[in-house]
Amino acid sequence: MAYSNLQIFTVELIGTFILVMFATGSIVYDAEFFDGALGIPFASVAPFIALLIGVYSFGKISLAHFNPAVTVGYYITGHISKIQVVYYFAAEIIGALLGSLFVLSFIGDKANLGANAPNYDFSIFVIFPVEVLASAMLMGVIFYVVYTKGLRGFSGVAIGGIVGLDILFLAFISGASMNPARALAPALLSGTFENLWLYWTAPYVGTMIVAVLFRKKFQAQRAANYE
Repeated sequence: MAYSNLQIFTVELIGTFILVMFATGSIVYDAEFFDGALGIPFASVAPFIALLIGVYSFGKISLAHFNPAVTVGYYITGHISKIQVVYYFAAEIIGALLGSLFVLSFIGDKANLGANAPNYDFSIFVIFPVEVLASAMLMGVIFYVVYTKGLRGFSGVAIGGIVGLDILFLAFISGASMNPARALAPALLSGTFENLWLYWTAPYVGTMIVAVLFRKKFQAQRAANYE
């Protein structure tokens, strides 16, 4: 069944809202009520749950991007058109902003609303590649799920799992955003823009590299389906 661009826009907005609400809300909740004691493990579980909800609820409609960098990857592999990129980007950014507004209104405003921040104890020559790597691993898992037609029902677990693992093991270096929309919304509402350049460059580099590597696989798959 083919879904309209309006249907895609709607579910991407809702899915991104859920993702940003969970991902940033967990950080703010931890800061407001536990003084940050729950830390990275708590922050890694929240987006895992959000993506379980989003992927299983909306994956068949929009492929569950919820992330502009992932959308660019899907465009490179030919899964979506140029006009659909506009719908995805608009939905993802609006959904993210609504997610941060929800966190601000109902949870609190500590920790810069959950804005991503790298650890400058490390060199930027370490931070940037780590953020590229985290984003590339996310895109790789997503494409593997799509290539295998849903990974036998474990798509949400796989995609949510890689995001959670990336945050658990890499956030202490790069912040592990992997998602320009998730990075933009809390930064915009909290006025903390100094790290935004990182999360609007490295994730795209990571997803584009993987998309180029997967492009021929998907082309061959489509050709085989037409035979």
